[in-house]
Amino acid sequence: MSAVSIRPYFPFCRVRLVRQSVSGKGDLAWIEAEPDGRFRPICHVCGQPAGAIHQWNRRLVRDLNCGAARVWINCRYRTVFCFTCVCHRVEDLVFFEPHQRVTRRLACYVHDLCKVLPIQTVADHLGLNWKTVKQIDQAFLEEAFGQTDYRDLRILAVDEIAIRKGHRYLTVVADHQTGRVVWLGQDRKAETLKAFFAGMTKQQKEALQAIAMDMWAPYIKAVREAVPHVKIVYDLFHVVQAFNKVIDRVRLSEYRKAAAADREVYKGTKYLLLRNPESITEPTARAHLKRLLALNETLSTVMVLKDLLKRIWRYRSWYWADRCLTEWCRLARTVDHPAVTAFAERLERHRDGILNHCDYSIHTGRLEGINNTIKVIKRTAYGFHDHRYFALKVIQAFSHK
Repeated sequence: MSAVSIRPYFPFCRVRLVRQSVSGKGDLAWIEAEPDGRFRPICHVCGQPAGAIHQWNRRLVRDLNCGAARVWINCRYRTVFCFTCVCHRVEDLVFFEPHQRVTRRLACYVHDLCKVLPIQTVADHLGLNWKTVKQIDQAFLEEAFGQTDYRDLRILAVDEIAIRKGHRYLTVVADHQTGRVVWLGQDRKAETLKAFFAGMTKQQKEALQAIAMDMWAPYIKAVREAVPHVKIVYDLFHVVQAFNKVIDRVRLSEYRKAAAADREVYKGTKYLLLRNPESITEPTARAHLKRLLALNETLSTVMVLKDLLKRIWRYRSWYWADRCLTEWCRLARTVDHPAVTAFAERLERHRDGILNHCDYSIHTGRLEGINNTIKVIKRTAYGFHDHRYFALKVIQAFSHK
């Protein structure tokens, strides 16, 4: 008689296997299981030994595949009276959670697959409903990352990322020193960022030193109200990006004022003006830009301003950085264009945040890389309807940091 047994493949200590059957094609396997009489039933909530048995029940739960066969376990279990909880509870048989239709080890397998594959792919691979797969994965994520980890935060980076059309954004808060995504919140309002700070203790707030961000008024308001002692550092990338929009407005206004014969020179120069001069290596493009700047003094001055703007962030002395900023604003006011003047006034209003880079040489460049990874996560899953689940997936992706 053969001594081969399937018992080692089902190491469940509180149940015993009573029978098995396999379909003719070998693609389905059914296992009958029932509580092991050697163990006293325990409450699945408190874990204490239970009292009288209230009733017997059955549940069909899906287990890990055995080869090519999908395994189903038809398990008997008991509803018992727990003296600790003082109510009726389902007994804990360890290998599956009460009210769940999959075993714990299959749930762990699903969660591991969801780290690298989209939900629908995992569902198709295991023959499960995608909602079941998402529910399993989200339960693990809530347990691991449901509470925001505020430990060891000193320097933060804050930015927003567009999640869909129609100005739908998420606010991303990351630890600038490690690159770990700490928190994500819906929208980019002051209340959004205040919600992040609201979860911090007084000691955790006092430990914060600086925050890198762009000149977005709601974020500035939230920081000044929630953690007024923290130094705001405005990011060079976003400042130059904002000035590029000013350059384009100047180009359009100069094009309208140009003579008909000169307008051909302006055409096709939008992105030439936005690029760094050293990155323009094509001879025809360099010649085209040179003709434009020789033709229009205003655009030539604006391009000089763009180069000088970057120099402000190269200084490590408050005195020289402040002097460079003052000189930049003075030169900007010589350009007869309201957009340039308004931008100079904007820089002066945010002078302290610009000069704070002398004390904290930080920027949101790391966050730009994080945002790219977030976009990949979104594209891989073909988008997320559940923002909470999306936030947990992003935090999980950077948890190794």
